[in-house]
Amino acid sequence: MPELPEVETTRRGIAPYIEGKTVRHVIIRQPRLRWLVPENLAQTLTGLRIQAVSRRAKYLLLATDAGTLLLHLGMSGSLRIISNGQAAGKHDHVDFIFADDIILRFNDPRRFGAVLWTTEPAEQHPLIKSLGPEPLLEDFSGGLLHELSRNKKIAVKSFIMDSHIVVGVGNIYANEALFMAGIHPARRAGKISLSRYQKLAECIRVILHQAIGQGGTTLRDFVNEAGKPGYFQQQLNVYGRAGLPCTRCQQILKEIRLSNRSTVFCSHCQR
Repeated sequence: MPELPEVETTRRGIAPYIEGKTVRHVIIRQPRLRWLVPENLAQTLTGLRIQAVSRRAKYLLLATDAGTLLLHLGMSGSLRIISNGQAAGKHDHVDFIFADDIILRFNDPRRFGAVLWTTEPAEQHPLIKSLGPEPLLEDFSGGLLHELSRNKKIAVKSFIMDSHIVVGVGNIYANEALFMAGIHPARRAGKISLSRYQKLAECIRVILHQAIGQGGTTLRDFVNEAGKPGYFQQQLNVYGRAGLPCTRCQQILKEIRLSNRSTVFCSHCQR
Protein backbone atom coordinates (compact mmCIF):
# COMPACT_ATOMS: atom_id res chain seq x y z
CA MET A 1 0.00 0.00 0.00
CA PRO A 2 1.42 3.44 -0.87
CA GLU A 3 2.23 5.19 2.41
CA LEU A 4 2.85 8.85 3.25
CA PRO A 5 6.33 9.03 1.65
CA GLU A 6 5.06 7.46 -1.56
CA VAL A 7 2.11 9.85 -1.66
CA GLU A 8 4.34 12.85 -0.94
CA THR A 9 6.73 11.68 -3.65
CA THR A 10 3.79 11.52 -6.05
CA ARG A 11 2.62 15.01 -5.01
CA ARG A 12 6.04 16.47 -5.69
CA GLY A 13 6.19 14.64 -8.99
CA ILE A 14 2.87 15.75 -10.43
CA ALA A 15 2.61 19.28 -9.02
CA PRO A 16 4.98 20.99 -11.50
CA TYR A 17 2.97 19.60 -14.42
CA ILE A 18 -0.54 20.56 -13.32
CA GLU A 19 -0.37 23.50 -10.91
CA GLY A 20 -1.68 26.58 -12.65
CA LYS A 21 -3.09 24.49 -15.50
CA THR A 22 -6.74 24.38 -16.57
CA VAL A 23 -8.60 21.10 -16.89
CA ARG A 24 -9.71 20.71 -20.51
CA HIS A 25 -11.47 17.38 -20.19
CA VAL A 26 -11.95 14.40 -17.86
CA ILE A 27 -12.36 10.81 -18.99
CA ILE A 28 -13.89 8.39 -16.48
CA ARG A 29 -13.59 4.82 -17.67
CA GLN A 30 -14.41 3.07 -14.39
CA PRO A 31 -16.40 4.98 -11.74
CA ARG A 32 -16.64 2.04 -9.31
CA LEU A 33 -13.66 2.63 -7.05
CA ARG A 34 -13.78 2.45 -3.24
CA TRP A 35 -16.54 5.02 -3.54
CA LEU A 36 -18.30 5.92 -6.76
CA VAL A 37 -16.63 8.69 -8.72
CA PRO A 38 -19.11 11.61 -8.71
CA GLU A 39 -21.37 11.30 -11.72
CA ASN A 40 -20.92 14.91 -12.84
CA LEU A 41 -17.19 15.17 -12.03
CA ALA A 42 -16.13 15.61 -15.68
CA GLN A 43 -18.55 18.47 -16.17
CA THR A 44 -17.63 20.04 -12.82
CA LEU A 45 -13.86 20.02 -13.38
CA THR A 46 -13.77 21.07 -17.03
CA GLY A 47 -12.57 24.67 -17.26
CA LEU A 48 -11.28 24.83 -13.68
CA ARG A 49 -7.69 25.79 -12.90
CA ILE A 50 -5.63 23.72 -10.46
CA GLN A 51 -4.37 26.29 -7.99
CA ALA A 52 -2.34 23.99 -5.75
CA VAL A 53 -1.51 20.34 -5.20
CA SER A 54 -1.19 19.52 -1.51
CA ARG A 55 -1.33 16.46 0.73
CA ARG A 56 -3.20 15.61 3.94
CA ALA A 57 -2.22 12.21 5.32
CA LYS A 58 -2.46 9.92 2.28
CA TYR A 59 -4.95 12.13 0.42
CA LEU A 60 -3.82 14.31 -2.46
CA LEU A 61 -5.77 17.57 -2.65
CA LEU A 62 -6.09 19.42 -5.96
CA ALA A 63 -7.51 22.82 -5.10
CA THR A 64 -9.56 24.98 -7.50
CA ASP A 65 -11.71 28.10 -7.15
CA ALA A 66 -14.87 25.97 -7.05
CA GLY A 67 -13.77 23.14 -4.76
CA THR A 68 -11.17 20.46 -4.14
CA LEU A 69 -10.50 17.16 -5.86
CA LEU A 70 -9.56 14.45 -3.34
CA LEU A 71 -7.43 11.56 -4.61
CA HIS A 72 -6.47 8.47 -2.62
CA LEU A 73 -4.23 5.73 -4.02
CA GLY A 74 -5.79 2.95 -1.95
CA MET A 75 -3.95 -0.38 -1.92
CA SER A 76 -2.37 -0.31 -5.35
CA GLY A 77 -3.17 3.00 -7.04
CA SER A 78 -0.78 5.35 -8.77
CA LEU A 79 -0.78 8.58 -10.72
CA ARG A 80 1.19 9.18 -13.90
CA ILE A 81 1.95 12.22 -15.99
CA ILE A 82 1.72 11.05 -19.59
CA SER A 83 1.51 12.60 -23.01
CA ASN A 84 -1.62 12.59 -25.13
CA GLY A 85 -1.89 9.58 -27.40
CA GLN A 86 -0.61 7.00 -24.95
CA ALA A 87 -3.28 4.28 -24.93
CA ALA A 88 -5.08 3.58 -21.67
CA GLY A 89 -4.51 0.21 -20.04
CA LYS A 90 -6.96 -2.11 -18.31
CA HIS A 91 -6.62 -0.41 -14.93
CA ASP A 92 -6.35 3.21 -16.10
CA HIS A 93 -9.66 4.39 -14.69
CA VAL A 94 -9.55 8.20 -14.88
CA ASP A 95 -7.70 10.73 -17.07
CA PHE A 96 -7.48 14.44 -16.22
CA ILE A 97 -6.51 16.19 -19.44
CA PHE A 98 -4.80 19.60 -19.39
CA ALA A 99 -3.49 22.03 -21.94
CA ASP A 100 -0.33 21.13 -23.84
CA ASP A 101 -1.63 17.56 -24.07
CA ILE A 102 -0.60 16.76 -20.49
CA ILE A 103 -2.61 13.97 -18.90
CA LEU A 104 -2.75 13.01 -15.23
CA ARG A 105 -3.75 9.34 -15.30
CA PHE A 106 -5.16 7.45 -12.30
CA ASN A 107 -4.38 3.72 -12.33
CA ASP A 108 -5.71 1.33 -9.70
CA PRO A 109 -5.73 -2.45 -10.28
CA ARG A 110 -7.56 -3.28 -7.04
CA ARG A 111 -9.92 -0.29 -7.14
CA PHE A 112 -9.55 0.58 -3.45
CA GLY A 113 -8.54 4.13 -4.31
CA ALA A 114 -10.80 7.16 -4.49
CA VAL A 115 -11.54 10.13 -6.75
CA LEU A 116 -13.87 12.49 -4.89
CA TRP A 117 -14.98 16.13 -5.05
CA THR A 118 -15.93 18.58 -2.31
CA THR A 119 -17.05 22.19 -2.37
CA GLU A 120 -16.51 22.53 1.39
CA PRO A 121 -13.08 23.30 2.88
CA ALA A 122 -11.04 20.13 2.41
CA GLU A 123 -10.15 19.97 6.08
CA GLN A 124 -13.86 19.62 6.89
CA HIS A 125 -14.39 16.60 4.64
CA PRO A 126 -15.58 13.55 6.65
CA LEU A 127 -12.55 11.53 5.55
CA ILE A 128 -10.11 14.19 6.74
CA LYS A 129 -11.52 16.18 9.66
CA SER A 130 -10.85 13.55 12.33
CA LEU A 131 -7.26 12.79 11.29
CA GLY A 132 -4.35 13.37 13.64
CA PRO A 133 -1.47 15.78 13.03
CA GLU A 134 1.04 15.52 10.21
CA PRO A 135 4.25 13.94 11.56
CA LEU A 136 6.49 16.38 9.67
CA LEU A 137 4.81 19.53 11.00
CA GLU A 138 5.35 21.40 14.25
CA ASP A 139 2.09 20.34 15.92
CA PHE A 140 3.40 16.77 16.15
CA SER A 141 5.69 16.11 19.09
CA GLY A 142 6.77 13.57 21.66
CA GLY A 143 4.81 15.53 24.23
CA LEU A 144 1.63 15.02 22.23
CA LEU A 145 2.27 11.28 21.93
CA HIS A 146 2.93 11.07 25.67
CA GLU A 147 -0.25 12.97 26.50
CA LEU A 148 -2.47 10.90 24.21
CA SER A 149 -0.99 7.60 25.36
CA ARG A 150 -1.74 7.89 29.04
CA ASN A 151 -3.66 4.87 30.42
CA LYS A 152 -3.63 3.18 27.00
CA LYS A 153 -2.89 -0.54 27.12
CA ILE A 154 -2.41 -1.10 23.40
CA ALA A 155 1.02 -1.79 21.96
CA VAL A 156 3.00 1.33 21.09
CA LYS A 157 3.32 0.19 17.47
CA SER A 158 -0.46 0.02 17.10
CA PHE A 159 -0.72 3.36 18.88
CA ILE A 160 1.52 5.27 16.47
CA MET A 161 -0.17 3.61 13.48
CA ASP A 162 -3.56 5.02 14.55
CA SER A 163 -4.34 7.85 12.09
CA HIS A 164 -6.33 9.65 14.80
CA ILE A 165 -3.10 9.94 16.82
CA VAL A 166 -0.73 10.80 13.96
CA VAL A 167 -1.11 10.26 10.24
CA GLY A 168 1.21 8.53 7.85
CA VAL A 169 3.09 6.13 10.12
CA GLY A 170 2.39 2.94 8.18
CA ASN A 171 3.64 -0.51 9.04
CA ILE A 172 7.04 -0.22 7.39
CA TYR A 173 7.84 3.14 8.95
CA ALA A 174 6.49 2.18 12.40
CA ASN A 175 8.85 -0.82 12.45
CA GLU A 176 11.80 1.31 11.41
CA ALA A 177 11.09 4.26 13.75
CA LEU A 178 10.68 2.00 16.80
CA PHE A 179 13.98 0.27 15.99
CA MET A 180 15.74 3.63 15.62
CA ALA A 181 14.26 4.78 18.94
CA GLY A 182 15.15 1.53 20.71
CA ILE A 183 11.55 0.86 21.79
CA HIS A 184 10.02 -2.62 21.80
CA PRO A 185 6.95 -2.53 19.49
CA ALA A 186 4.79 -4.55 21.91
CA ARG A 187 5.43 -2.30 24.91
CA ARG A 188 2.25 -0.72 26.28
CA ALA A 189 1.80 2.79 24.94
CA GLY A 190 0.79 4.11 28.36
CA LYS A 191 3.98 2.84 30.00
CA ILE A 192 6.43 4.77 27.84
CA SER A 193 8.07 7.87 29.31
CA LEU A 194 8.00 11.39 27.92
CA SER A 195 11.70 11.32 27.04
CA ARG A 196 11.30 8.10 25.06
CA TYR A 197 8.30 9.51 23.20
CA GLN A 198 10.32 12.62 22.38
CA LYS A 199 12.99 10.39 20.86
CA LEU A 200 10.36 8.33 19.02
CA ALA A 201 8.74 11.44 17.51
CA GLU A 202 12.11 12.58 16.18
CA CYS A 203 12.83 9.10 14.79
CA ILE A 204 9.48 9.09 12.99
CA ARG A 205 10.42 12.40 11.36
CA VAL A 206 13.87 11.15 10.36
CA ILE A 207 12.58 7.89 8.86
CA LEU A 208 9.86 9.65 6.86
CA HIS A 209 12.22 12.36 5.62
CA GLN A 210 14.68 9.70 4.50
CA ALA A 211 11.98 7.77 2.67
CA ILE A 212 10.63 10.89 0.95
CA GLY A 213 14.16 11.88 -0.07
CA GLN A 214 14.69 8.50 -1.68
CA GLY A 215 11.33 8.30 -3.42
CA GLY A 216 9.36 6.14 -1.02
CA THR A 217 9.63 2.46 -0.28
CA THR A 218 9.63 -0.12 -3.05
CA LEU A 219 6.47 -2.22 -2.75
CA ARG A 220 5.10 -4.79 -5.14
CA ASP A 221 2.24 -2.55 -6.26
CA PHE A 222 3.86 0.90 -6.10
CA VAL A 223 5.98 2.82 -8.54
CA ASN A 224 6.38 6.58 -8.53
CA GLU A 225 4.90 9.07 -10.97
CA ALA A 226 7.70 8.45 -13.46
CA GLY A 227 7.08 4.70 -13.39
CA LYS A 228 10.24 3.96 -11.38
CA PRO A 229 10.30 2.23 -7.98
CA GLY A 230 11.48 3.98 -4.83
CA TYR A 231 14.73 2.89 -3.17
CA PHE A 232 14.24 3.28 0.57
CA GLN A 233 13.80 -0.46 1.02
CA GLN A 234 17.50 -0.91 0.42
CA GLN A 235 18.14 0.74 3.80
CA LEU A 236 15.49 -0.98 5.94
CA ASN A 237 16.89 -2.19 9.25
CA VAL A 238 14.10 -4.46 10.47
CA TYR A 239 11.03 -4.57 8.21
CA GLY A 240 11.11 -7.71 6.07
CA ARG A 241 14.32 -8.93 7.76
CA ALA A 242 12.97 -11.46 10.29
CA GLY A 243 15.51 -14.19 10.92
CA LEU A 244 18.43 -12.03 9.76
CA PRO A 245 21.10 -10.43 11.99
CA CYS A 246 20.39 -7.06 13.58
CA THR A 247 22.35 -4.31 11.85
CA ARG A 248 23.48 -3.03 15.27
CA CYS A 249 24.18 -6.04 17.50
CA GLN A 250 24.03 -8.98 15.06
CA GLN A 251 21.44 -10.86 17.12
CA ILE A 252 18.72 -12.54 15.06
CA LEU A 253 15.67 -10.34 14.47
CA LYS A 254 12.33 -11.69 15.66
CA GLU A 255 8.87 -11.39 14.13
CA ILE A 256 5.47 -11.20 15.84
CA ARG A 257 1.98 -10.06 14.81
CA LEU A 258 0.55 -6.87 16.28
CA SER A 259 -2.91 -5.73 15.15
CA ASN A 260 -2.56 -8.41 12.47
CA ARG A 261 0.50 -6.71 11.01
CA SER A 262 3.97 -8.14 10.61
CA THR A 263 6.27 -6.68 13.26
CA VAL A 264 10.02 -7.25 13.22
CA PHE A 265 12.31 -6.13 16.03
CA CYS A 266 15.54 -6.79 17.89
CA SER A 267 14.94 -8.08 21.41
CA HIS A 268 18.40 -6.85 22.44
CA CYS A 269 18.29 -3.31 21.03
CA GLN A 270 14.60 -2.58 21.66
CA ARG A 271 13.24 -2.43 25.20
